[in-house]
Amino acid sequence: MKRLLSLFLLPLLLSCHSKNPDVSGIKVNAKIERFDQAFFSLDTNHIRDGLLQLNQEFPYFLNDFTVNILGAGPLSDTSVNSFMICRTFLSSYQPGKDSILMKFRNMQGIENGLKKGFQYIRYYFPSYKLPPKVVAFIGPFDAPGVALTRYTLAIGLQLYAGRNFSFYHSSEGQELFPLYISRRFEPEYVVPNSMKALSEDIFPDESKGKPLIDQMIEKGKQWWLLDKLMPTTADSLKTGYTEKQLRWCRENEGLIWNYFITNENLETIEPDVIQNYVGESPTTQGMPQASPGNLGQWVGWQIVKKFAAANSSFSLAEIMNTPARKILTEAKYKPK
Repeated sequence: MKRLLSLFLLPLLLSCHSKNPDVSGIKVNAKIERFDQAFFSLDTNHIRDGLLQLNQEFPYFLNDFTVNILGAGPLSDTSVNSFMICRTFLSSYQPGKDSILMKFRNMQGIENGLKKGFQYIRYYFPSYKLPPKVVAFIGPFDAPGVALTRYTLAIGLQLYAGRNFSFYHSSEGQELFPLYISRRFEPEYVVPNSMKALSEDIFPDESKGKPLIDQMIEKGKQWWLLDKLMPTTADSLKTGYTEKQLRWCRENEGLIWNYFITNENLETIEPDVIQNYVGESPTTQGMPQASPGNLGQWVGWQIVKKFAAANSSFSLAEIMNTPARKILTEAKYKPK
C-alpha cells in the first residue's frame, strides 16, 4: 500500500517542485507558411505572372524576399530586372532545393518547438509582439538561417539541410562555412536559432565596443535567457558546442576562469582579443585544442547563472537589465 501511495504521489511531488511554468494554455501562432514550396513551384517561363500571383498569397513576405534576400529589388509591373534575377535563382538552385524540400516535407516537429518557445516568451514578456507569421524560405547560401522581418519570423532552410549536404563540403561552401560551423546545419537547430533571434530582439546586445568582461557577461545573458525560454533543450543546441566541448568546459571551469584573470586583461577593448573569446572559431587561441570557440560567452553564462541563483526574486527582465559590472561584483564567481 505504501509503495502504491509513493508511486501515486511521485508525479505530483515532481510537478510541485518543477521550476518551469505551465504555459500549455497560452495561445500563440507557430504555423509555418511554406513560401519555399510555393516559390519553387513557379513556372520560369511565366515568371512575371507567377510572382505577381505569389504576392497575393504571401503579401507579408515576398517583397522582403526579393529585396533583402535575393537583392532583386521590389516587384512591380515594370521591374524586369527583378523578374530576371528571380528566374535565374529559380533555375540555378533547382538541384539543391529538391533535397532540401525532401528533408523538410513535414515541419510539425519544428512547429511544436516554436510553439513552446513562443508560449514561454508570451508568459515572461506579455507585452512583446511576436511575429504574426512564421514562414519558411530557401534562399542563396549566404542568406541568413533566421531573419526577423516586419511581419514574419523567416526561416532559411538552405542552412539546415544537414551537415552532409553536398554544397557545404564544396570549395565554395567551405569558404562560406568551415566544417565547425556547417556541422550545426541540422534541422534541430532551427528552433534554438529562432529563439536566439527573438531573444536578441527583446534584449538587443549593445555591448559592442565595451571591455571584454562586459561583453562576456552581456552575451552570457543571452544564453541564460535561452535557458528560461527553452528549459528542456540541450545546451549543445543552444550554444553550438559539441557534448565533448561542453564536458571539457564543465570539467575545467576553474582553470578557464583562472586563465582569464591571469593571462588576459579583462578590461581590454582590443577587437582582435575580444574576437578570440566571444567570436566564432573552432577553438580558443591560447587554450587547449579541446576548448571550443566563443569561450568568453560560456564564462559569462556561468557568471550570470550564479548571479541569478542568488537573486531568485528578480524577474527575467530585471536580470537582463542588470549592468554587467553589478552582476560581476555580486556573483562572486570563483569556480574551483
